[in-house]
Amino acid sequence: MNELSNRFRDIGEYVPEPDDDRIICRCEEVTKGEIRQAVHDGMYTITEVRRYLRTGMGLCQGQTCGRLVKGIIAKELGVSPMELESATARAPMRPVEMEILANEKGGGEA
Repeated sequence: MNELSNRFRDIGEYVPEPDDDRIICRCEEVTKGEIRQAVHDGMYTITEVRRYLRTGMGLCQGQTCGRLVKGIIAKELGVSPMELESATARAPMRPVEMEILANEKGGGEA
C-alpha cells in the first residue's frame, strides 16, 4: 500500500503557525492555514484539497499557487513534493451560444 494512501497514519495534531493567515491562492483567497487544516482533516491529495478549498480553480488555474499548495501539503504529510500526484488540469469552460456552434459546423442560418 502506498504510504500516501494510508489514511490512518498519524501526521500529528494541527498546530497553528504564525504565517497561517498568508494568502496562498489569490484567486480564491485561500490561506496557508486553511490548506494545512484540510490536510489534518484527512485530505491527503492535491485533488482533494482543490475540491474542498477551490485552490487552483480560479482565474489563473493554479499557475500562481500550484507549487505552493503542493509544497504545503507535502510538508504537512512529511513527504517530498515529488511523491504527490499532480491535480488534473482542465481548460476553463465558458458557456457558448448554440448559434455559434451551428454556424461553425456549417449548419443552418441564424
